[in-house]
Amino acid sequence: MQATKRLFLLDAYALIYRSYYAFIKNPRINSKGQNTSAIFGFVNTLEDIIKRENPSHMAVCFDPPGPTFRHEAFEQYKAQREETPEVIRWSVPFIKKIIEAYKIPILEVMGFEADDVIGTISRKAEKAGFEVYMMTPDKDCGQLVTEKTLMYRPKYGGNEFEILGVEEVKQKYGLTSPIQMIDLLGLMGDSSDNIPGCPGIGEVTAKRLLADFGSIDSLLEHTYKLKGSLKEKITGNIELIRFSKFLATIRTDVPIDFNEEQLIREAADIENLKEIYESLEFRTMIGRMGKFQPTASSDQKNKISAEPQKTTLENSRKYSKEKDQFSLWDAFGMSVPEETKKTNSEDEIIPDNFTEENKYSTLESLKSIHHSYHLIDNEVVFSDFIEKISAQNFFSLDTETTSLDSMAAELVGMSFSWIKNEAYYLPFPSNQEESQKKILRLKTILENEKILVIGQNIKYDLVVLKKYGINIRGKLFDTMIAHYLLQPELRHGMDYLAEIYLNYRTVHIDELIGAKGKNQKNMRDIPEEEVCPYAAEDADITLQLKYVLEKELQEANLHYLAYEVEMPLIKVLAEMEFNGVGIDTFSLAQSSLKMTTDLDLLEKEIQKLAGVEFNVNSPKQLGEILFEKLEIGGKPKKTKTGQYSTSEENLENLRSKHPIIEKILEQRGLKKLLSTYIDALPLLINPKTGNLHTSFNQAVTSTGG
Repeated sequence: MQATKRLFLLDAYALIYRSYYAFIKNPRINSKGQNTSAIFGFVNTLEDIIKRENPSHMAVCFDPPGPTFRHEAFEQYKAQREETPEVIRWSVPFIKKIIEAYKIPILEVMGFEADDVIGTISRKAEKAGFEVYMMTPDKDCGQLVTEKTLMYRPKYGGNEFEILGVEEVKQKYGLTSPIQMIDLLGLMGDSSDNIPGCPGIGEVTAKRLLADFGSIDSLLEHTYKLKGSLKEKITGNIELIRFSKFLATIRTDVPIDFNEEQLIREAADIENLKEIYESLEFRTMIGRMGKFQPTASSDQKNKISAEPQKTTLENSRKYSKEKDQFSLWDAFGMSVPEETKKTNSEDEIIPDNFTEENKYSTLESLKSIHHSYHLIDNEVVFSDFIEKISAQNFFSLDTETTSLDSMAAELVGMSFSWIKNEAYYLPFPSNQEESQKKILRLKTILENEKILVIGQNIKYDLVVLKKYGINIRGKLFDTMIAHYLLQPELRHGMDYLAEIYLNYRTVHIDELIGAKGKNQKNMRDIPEEEVCPYAAEDADITLQLKYVLEKELQEANLHYLAYEVEMPLIKVLAEMEFNGVGIDTFSLAQSSLKMTTDLDLLEKEIQKLAGVEFNVNSPKQLGEILFEKLEIGGKPKKTKTGQYSTSEENLENLRSKHPIIEKILEQRGLKKLLSTYIDALPLLINPKTGNLHTSFNQAVTSTGG
């Protein structure tokens, strides 16, 4: 028999993203040029659930702005995700207004994710006699499923849903209990949230371990039963496994009150909805408004504040014995050894080796591994190096330069590696003639067709070396491109790859030359002895990544695509970048003269239509002319500074109100074309080659129709 009290908890951002990408190839664009895909999809989902299920109680849970306790505990949590699309940023305020018009509570708690709010409310609702449905596509919420709390999961590629109870979760994910979802993610990791898991343990192995031991805690208590490489992987990453489990655990103790009267679904504010839908041009939705009202009376419902709760998690960097405060040792499930703790006046427990650099880190680094990095700083060492590298069939290389622009960069040094944890760094002088002579001693080796050359974003190095007369002729293996083929949606930087695949933290560039800004040093300014470990490490780690990624390419059946298509393409693109593009500067100069004249005429026409001379390019003066003198538009919008908004979007909405608007938009388009392309391109020409040089990026996924 269906429960009388049925609470639906919606994971807002999960559904918003799903809606946005459902229309990615055919976005919904209204007459104002606004992409309303995310809003349209979310509202359809909301109305569909109300129509299908007629829930007695509802709430929509949002992730709060700013970091959560997981971000504070692990800086890289979800760090691999791309920046939120601008369309979604623009859409969220509209979606919140629509939810408020439906009189559905918005639940949002600073410091906690929507999943944590859902977990907490679902547990409290269960105790109050509710049947709870968590509406989210994220498998993480499987850990929250009980006899009374179910997943209402959208199916991909359609409008259907699947309801997952205890048995469905067990069967779908191969578990003996839904709570094992935490342990599964803790072992195998989760690339979508950047939860590391145990390196070398995939889903199949993780499930087998859970079938044998039941949980991570039990597994770690019985590691003596494991054998071979599996035992090495587990025992070598105990802290990382415990920490991954902590990251994967959805909290059920978020500081948020449960008031079932505030969650009762009541009749929507039709007039408010109509106004929002009209502004978005949702004509179909306007026609069906009022069809999804609750069947039961809800007069008893109290008004809920739209303001998010301000309760925040106490700074999670503080290690305290006090109850309910986050402790690093507790999170890892470890007791604090007496010999490795200090106690301050607040009775905090702080590990002796704690520093800002290694907080929460279980990663290896140069400080913790044995390595042999050689600085080639004299002729004897250089000759010995040439003899050794000449006997190799492969090696990794990396260049250190004075600029990120390969065509402007000068060689500062080169690093090489062909044995794990061993590398060589060869510095180059600032005198370019001497540098040229030095690198020519490596020309035969570097241009050997039989040698495999390994690099990270090696196209950059190829272009730099071409300037010194070196053309790499052997086959290439680029770790950045290899990872792009395996995980196109993630980041592909070496620092990130080292952490994910090697459990290793590299020396970051800003530790060597300082943070970006006017005080940042040039690589040429750093002593060779300090550059050596940084540069040698780059070559060493790139070599190690090659072995891991090559194996994964083989397992993913991407070996042919990598070696026959993408890797050879690197040389083609490097050649194109090096050669550049010829620009007809004379024609551009002629176009600039004509457009400048046209621009002057347009600005005079605008001033004539305004009836007064003013600076057309001043938003403040333009706003005063349009909205005070000419009185265009009934309720002009203003910016945060209080002046009238003259954005292109606002002007487009007023295009038919006055002929001056058409001229202003035309003037802006012409000015942008002139400044962005016509006048800008000649300034970008390389003075040494006389051509325009650009960069062609292989590691970018392009979506759309």
